[in-house]
Amino acid sequence: MNFTSSHFHPTFKKDLAHLYNRINQEIYGVGVKKQRIETFDDRVIIFAQHKRVQALKMLSKNFHHLTISVDSALIAEFKSLFKVHIEATLDLKVRTILKDYDPVTEEACTIIYFKE
Repeated sequence: MNFTSSHFHPTFKKDLAHLYNRINQEIYGVGVKKQRIETFDDRVIIFAQHKRVQALKMLSKNFHHLTISVDSALIAEFKSLFKVHIEATLDLKVRTILKDYDPVTEEACTIIYFKE
């Protein structure tokens, strides 16, 4: 059997959006401004606009390399927590999560690959 987006339950996008926002609030103390979720077979892409944490915004002026490292560490934490919550809450097995974030535009893209 091939895994297709039709295997996602009717409230899947809403539930996933809620989890994404909740993990953001847990890590950054603030939710996302907006997000859009697209499903493709065994993959999901989340496009989101974030609100930059003020402390990181201030540090990025004089400590750009430090904020790049902090952003990378926070993204790794986010992916780990997000995977745990997806598997526990939505009862789907995640193969991997890829994420990138642009601090200038505050845009992020997250790709979730599910196991078949």
